[in-house]
Amino acid sequence: MEETTQQHLVFLELRQKLQSGILFVRSDVVRDDAEVKIESKQDSILSIQTPDKTYQVNLTPGVSLVETSCQKSPGNTEHGSHFRLRLKVEQPSEAPCSVIGQLQVNVTYSFLCQSCGSMVLQNRAFGRVLPLPNGNWNALVDDWCCHPDPFANRKLLPRDGDCLLGDTFLLLARDGSCEQTLVREENSLQKASAEQKRSSKRVTVYCRSCSVVLGEEVTAEVLKFYITEILVKPHEDGECDITRLSLVSEPNSERQRFLEQTLASRLVELSSAQSIFRFSIQTPDGKAVILLWLLNTDALVASFPVAAAKGDSFISADDDHPEEHQSCQAVQAVKVLYILCSDSKLKDVVDVWEKDISVHPLPLPQSSCEELQKLLMSSTSRLPAFLRCMNSYQVAYMRM
Repeated sequence: MEETTQQHLVFLELRQKLQSGILFVRSDVVRDDAEVKIESKQDSILSIQTPDKTYQVNLTPGVSLVETSCQKSPGNTEHGSHFRLRLKVEQPSEAPCSVIGQLQVNVTYSFLCQSCGSMVLQNRAFGRVLPLPNGNWNALVDDWCCHPDPFANRKLLPRDGDCLLGDTFLLLARDGSCEQTLVREENSLQKASAEQKRSSKRVTVYCRSCSVVLGEEVTAEVLKFYITEILVKPHEDGECDITRLSLVSEPNSERQRFLEQTLASRLVELSSAQSIFRFSIQTPDGKAVILLWLLNTDALVASFPVAAAKGDSFISADDDHPEEHQSCQAVQAVKVLYILCSDSKLKDVVDVWEKDISVHPLPLPQSSCEELQKLLMSSTSRLPAFLRCMNSYQVAYMRM
């Protein structure tokens, strides 16, 4: 029973590219597999009927169940039953763009603190929006050049009117309004020598309103903002609607949803553009916190927690028969494998990853690394027991 404490009652994963899916129903929902009936009530609506309740999943347009395709899997356990489905997918859903994928030249943007909504930078238009080199570009220069690296210890910085795009951050030129919206604080490595401290000094930038870390000061004239800490909106959009990101009624759910959506979208962009699938989530000083392996990018997931059966607001109950019918929307998600670098039992795996140049570093603020760790662990705990791990790795889904 300990394993099912967090585990959701019903879990559904659909693979759009493979046109197949898996459905898990916990043993305390139905004990006889014959009592489960799965059908498409109409296009893009999946109905899962049990003796006590009907669970309805609203799929994305163009995705539907192939009737009579449901097959019971022989791998059922004492914790529940799972079934395999076949789908009809007219057009796979496209992943939403992250902030980095949306920025354009000659468009006026405003930058806000994601935590409190305070304005950080207002009415900024860019004449150039340019990507920075790959995170491992210094190592590649060493491998391909027959002479010393001409770019060693030199930073690529934006000029006025530029926006440079990193993997998880934006580089912008400072303007006069920053003094009213930002607070800076100098930090240096305690264990470094005096000479190293001068070169490793880091200036952290905070939101003046809520004191949340937004990024760093690269130079006196250049700021680095992490995409997990800011909201960017075109000037003509009016007030930023932060509440639209909230899908669940839990403490800090708005922040968790934003972090999850932002990072999932960025992982898909990087994998598509650069064929990168393994990532090292790091703090700004380069300390690895999470090793992340992007497995699938075409998933649609839906689940019904125990709270849903009791009327939780995440699930919209049917107006006529709330006690008999629960429904939810299937959400695009990426499936990832991950390892926490703090796990001493997996030190050998962590060491191998850290020495592998194909592992792509993704720097994030320390607080965001910790939030992501909790988010992944929470996702794992809600999965059926047989889906929670793969060899030494834990499994999680990040919704887009």
